[in-house]
Amino acid sequence: MLKILFLMLMAGGIPVAIAMAGSSLLYILWTGNLPAFVVVHRMVSGIDSFPLLAVPFFILAGNLMNNAGITNRIYNYALALVGWLKGGLGHVNIVGSVVFAGMSGTAIADAAGLGTIEIKAMVDHGYEKEFAVGVTAASATLGPIIPPSLPFVIYGMMANVSVGALFLAGILPGLMLAVLMMLTVAYFAHKNGWGGDIKFEWPRVIKALFETAVVVSWPLGLWLLIVEAGFPAQVTVLAGLVALFAADKYFRFQAVLPIMTPVLLIGGMTAGIFTPTEGAIAACIWAMVLGFAWYRTLNWKSFVKICLDTVETTSTVLFIVAAASIFGWMLTATGVTAAISEWVLGFTKEPWVFLLLANLLMLFVGCFLEPTAAITILVPILVPICQQLGIDLVHFGLVMVLNLMIGLLHPPMGMVLFVLARVAKLSVERTTVAILPWLVPLLGSLAIITYVPKVVLWLPKMFY
Repeated sequence: MLKILFLMLMAGGIPVAIAMAGSSLLYILWTGNLPAFVVVHRMVSGIDSFPLLAVPFFILAGNLMNNAGITNRIYNYALALVGWLKGGLGHVNIVGSVVFAGMSGTAIADAAGLGTIEIKAMVDHGYEKEFAVGVTAASATLGPIIPPSLPFVIYGMMANVSVGALFLAGILPGLMLAVLMMLTVAYFAHKNGWGGDIKFEWPRVIKALFETAVVVSWPLGLWLLIVEAGFPAQVTVLAGLVALFAADKYFRFQAVLPIMTPVLLIGGMTAGIFTPTEGAIAACIWAMVLGFAWYRTLNWKSFVKICLDTVETTSTVLFIVAAASIFGWMLTATGVTAAISEWVLGFTKEPWVFLLLANLLMLFVGCFLEPTAAITILVPILVPICQQLGIDLVHFGLVMVLNLMIGLLHPPMGMVLFVLARVAKLSVERTTVAILPWLVPLLGSLAIITYVPKVVLWLPKMFY
């Protein structure tokens, strides 16, 4: 009865959060076994969680970075690094998304932020608008895979999995996705005879490579000083930050300081300096330092607007989590999750078969539900089966999030699809067709991540 009520409300066009909470309330009133106040109690309990404190702070950090003029810096850095390759701006699109993913944590922010700049630049350079939209949509899926990631925070809270381990698990799959997408761009460039979009100049390329080397060597150098040489950790990190800002001032880097956001987050969490929730606060402080003090691209008027936007987004996300909390509790209480687990385990006890079925289910659900809602509904159903089959929950978290990101590219509910259709001023039908070729690298990556768990688990097992 609960499922029927939920589907009826969804079919009536009611938002998914209200459909989940409403169907739970109607079911309780129908049976009369529980007081109606249970709905409110369970919804409040569902968001009374310390890990969920990271949600508003990650949203705020992403909004601060997005409004501080960082997107242009990222675009210029990516252009200098790979713009001279064949199909240059396609590669720039992907590299820019990799960098931006380390700040925003959401696919929609990537599509709306960098997408506006990238699509216009590609069309101005003679690329077909459909190709520009397709590569932008595909690269936007990197946002929640490369840390930080809001879907990982929600999944970690729901599945009782370390958010820090999930963040580390997303690094290698995210880079693999980027490489496969760049190979796809190279294929189209070879097929259509495209050249580079900027002239190859050694000074510009060397400077971009130097910036990349700084990003890689800075945390490694601090680790050697602290662990191998025994320098005091706090003093060494502080000195390293001072040296970083001095180098940025002297060399006039394009994007070293923004790229350092995920480096500081992952480094701080793996070193035990702060939890993921505290790391979200640290990301906000870092973004404010860059926006207010260093680049001076933010002012108090814009800060107030950013905070109001953050409140609006956070309230939406947490209302979905709260509604899914009562709905998931009702599914468990009415025996739905146990029945599904029994049916699946009666059908197969092979992990690879279950993962195939779970992928098909999540791809389907991702086309209809927003990722946060989908995670909160699917975790209570699928995670118990994973535990019985011995599937690592960190690995399964990556599989789930990537499936739901691919769902964002498809009608009827694909938010990235609609955002890019509006940005590019294309019809939804033409935007959908433009995205279809990019499902090849995305589904290929999904297959590798699903059936080669070492790609996901290598880094988490090193530190956790």
